Amino acid sequence: MTAAGGIACPAARLRRVAFALLVIASAAGGVVLMFDILRANGTTVLEWGILSVFAITFTWIAMAFWSAMAGFLLCLLRRHPLTLGASPIPDDGVTHRVAVVMPVYNEDTTRVIAGLEATWQSLMATGDGAAFDFHLLSDTRDPDIAAAEEAGWAALVRRLDAAGRLFYRRRSDNSGRKAGNIADFCRRWGAYYDYLIVLDADSVMSGEALVQLTRTMQRYPAAGIIQTVPIPVRQVTPFGRFLQFAARLYSPMLATGLSFWQMDAANYWGHNAIIRTQAFTECCGLPELPGRPPLGGEILSHDFVEAAFIRRGGYHVYLLPEIEGSYEEVPSNILDYAKRDRRWVQGNLQHLKLIAVHGLHPLSRLHFLMGATAYISSLLWLIMLALSTADALTRALSAGRFFRDGYQLFPDWPIAKTSEIASLLAVTVALLLLPKALGLLLYLGSRRGRSAHGGALRLCANVLTETVFSVVIAPVMMAFHSSFVIAVVSGRGTNWGPQVRDGRAVPWREAARHTTVPMVGGAVWTAVTAWFATGFFWWLTPIVTGLVLAAPIVVLSSRIDWGEAMMRVGAWAAPEDLEPPPVLRALNVLLKGAAQCSDEPTGVAANEPPLLPERLSAMPTQPLRRGGHWRGERPRWAG
Repeated sequence: MTAAGGIACPAARLRRVAFALLVIASAAGGVVLMFDILRANGTTVLEWGILSVFAITFTWIAMAFWSAMAGFLLCLLRRHPLTLGASPIPDDGVTHRVAVVMPVYNEDTTRVIAGLEATWQSLMATGDGAAFDFHLLSDTRDPDIAAAEEAGWAALVRRLDAAGRLFYRRRSDNSGRKAGNIADFCRRWGAYYDYLIVLDADSVMSGEALVQLTRTMQRYPAAGIIQTVPIPVRQVTPFGRFLQFAARLYSPMLATGLSFWQMDAANYWGHNAIIRTQAFTECCGLPELPGRPPLGGEILSHDFVEAAFIRRGGYHVYLLPEIEGSYEEVPSNILDYAKRDRRWVQGNLQHLKLIAVHGLHPLSRLHFLMGATAYISSLLWLIMLALSTADALTRALSAGRFFRDGYQLFPDWPIAKTSEIASLLAVTVALLLLPKALGLLLYLGSRRGRSAHGGALRLCANVLTETVFSVVIAPVMMAFHSSFVIAVVSGRGTNWGPQVRDGRAVPWREAARHTTVPMVGGAVWTAVTAWFATGFFWWLTPIVTGLVLAAPIVVLSSRIDWGEAMMRVGAWAAPEDLEPPPVLRALNVLLKGAAQCSDEPTGVAANEPPLLPERLSAMPTQPLRRGGHWRGERPRWAG
């Protein structure tokens, strides 16, 4: 059970032990089978390398599979992942003060203001809006964008009659980036509010979602962070629609599985979540990492670290997948998506320096490891393929040598482990694809789920094409992620600029510039293996095809006209496409109106935006000393 003050999680230790045993047993079975295949004709140094890398990647796959299985069973049985019974979200009224904060940095002002307005309107419609204030926290450096932000804020205050409820603050010094922006707010004005709800510049949340988060935080004083599952929306390119459809179909099930075994030590994804202000102020003063950038210095991916420090402080971190009405936007093409991942690679690799920090919960350490492994696994996959290619070429070039040097009475006939290879391949494919099939089954088994996706036949066709496309782009993303990991380890950092979120078609020249190395490498790989190791080449076909066609894949999947055609025929259609919820309908109307109207006030207002009087709070920097184990609950919240 969970400590008093938190959400009751029956059989907590049993769940985690069972999950760990299932992952370990699955990984061990795969490694044993792989070893049996490799040792058939004698084990070389290359094959030991293959086995080592395979063990890591297969364990990663097994963890994802068993999380998905847990989520599927819970969704099928209609059981909550934490309580194993009813949802812990209460029906209480909102009695605490909440700040909805949106940190921005050189963002599209029209989209930012429209998102705030749609969220505000939805919240006011619940009847509980009086407990909430909104704060637009700007770190913008571009003076023209800053002027547009202030003018847009002033116009929004007038439209909503929100003076004293909707605030704008622009920092003169944007040290610490987003984490520093929110920390500055907490130090100066956090004392006014019991909770913070953090939005990204592309976030939109329904009023009901905001109220549910607040009610749950009120009910459970041990809760430090409650995270929702943001669903991508408003995508107009094939790649964006692919991400949106896949997230809508699989994310709730996968998040349910994660919540089942993570329980009160879940993770924080940086936005669309509620945070207890006291917990954040006490526990989340981020230190600098030892060493020089990119692996040292300022912590870039702050969200995982803040969750770990809040959990270390005795507060709980929950993931509630049943809260709907939480939305975000994502990069619309592979190149912009990869650029975002480049920043995340650096931030997540930094987390490896935090694994041994004193007092962290074991699952917080696991989150750090899993976050880094999500990108390192691409490099490991590439290394395993390279080692396998080298081994196949070595064996192909030495074919026909059945006698070793020296006297030998009988020849060494090559042993083919055909059945074992087929079994391992089948198991791997099952672990990768079965979660997709389970996600599909959940919707096919529900009349509401089928109709929300345009019917059973269309849903099945969309899942099939989405699976094929995910296989096609996997080698391209492997190449990008591998190069990013190598760059960070080699000491090359990256800028942390604004994210491109609007639909953008990638020109051929830009695509070719970023994919030349994968395409040339794929072509050479194809030629060498096809000539010298034909049998192995056919196994590599899905990989090298994606690499050789990297530029066309990038360009064609970014075409807006193709995406619009897909929308018309219902390809990769999500429920938010077919029947947008009220908050998204409002957002679309606001953006359409903004596009048609150019008479919004521009320039900086005559007077500085009014701010709340400061109520200064201390936010101590957290220690990074190493050593020491998790010692159980230290309920700082109880005081």
